[in-house]
Amino acid sequence: MREQIVMASSVDIDEVQRHSDLMDSWWSPDGPLWGLQLFNQIRIPFMAEELASSGKNLSSKPLMGKKVLEVGCGGGLVTEEFAKLGAEVTGVDPSPVLINLAKEHSKVDERVAANKPTYLNTTIEEHSKLFPNHYDAVIASEVVEHVANVNVFLESCVAALKPGGKMFITSPTRTRLGQFLVMVLGALMIIPRHLMTYSKFTKPDEISAILEKNKCRVDKVKGLFYLPLINKVFWVFFNTVWYAMAATKQGHAT
Repeated sequence: MREQIVMASSVDIDEVQRHSDLMDSWWSPDGPLWGLQLFNQIRIPFMAEELASSGKNLSSKPLMGKKVLEVGCGGGLVTEEFAKLGAEVTGVDPSPVLINLAKEHSKVDERVAANKPTYLNTTIEEHSKLFPNHYDAVIASEVVEHVANVNVFLESCVAALKPGGKMFITSPTRTRLGQFLVMVLGALMIIPRHLMTYSKFTKPDEISAILEKNKCRVDKVKGLFYLPLINKVFWVFFNTVWYAMAATKQGHAT
């Protein structure tokens, strides 16, 4: 029997259920999502360096005092990393079982337990209505390819940002090379193949256009690539496989 899931216009119920079904193995180092844990090695420093106040070292909790929202946080793979960096982190997700998992797992690492994220079973549409212009950063990592309406989703993400705040997106790119890589990742059991639908992949220029329409300036787009032979993720000069984007909401920071 399916869990009751919070509904909103950008929520794809089937996608939420597929992710919820992975609850028992979400944090396993050799489970179906271990590839996303590998991605943390490169995507977390990218976002943290863009957000950190100048002059702060990433080893000294550079995000202390920053309010960060992760949208589609699942079991907390990204949320916990920002908590370790000192940020005041909120994670929202339409899956009640994954929110409960994230709450429980926040007790495992003492660095996270000392700065526990706030986890809410809700959608970005509902949350942005309650907390408009509130966050220093909004993160959507491996989420835009799973929503039902990208325009509504990003509009709501931007609405939750303070003027001058940062929007971060990481996602596979809709190219044949990107499609091939996802097939490779699935074959190697790095990311479950059934979680990825090529037709829902986006291109950076498409996402940039939506963000700019919502008064966000795109500051940086970087390409990521995974090399199975050495099991490494690294930055590349092309974004034909996976991309990371940083944008700033127009207006003066408060």
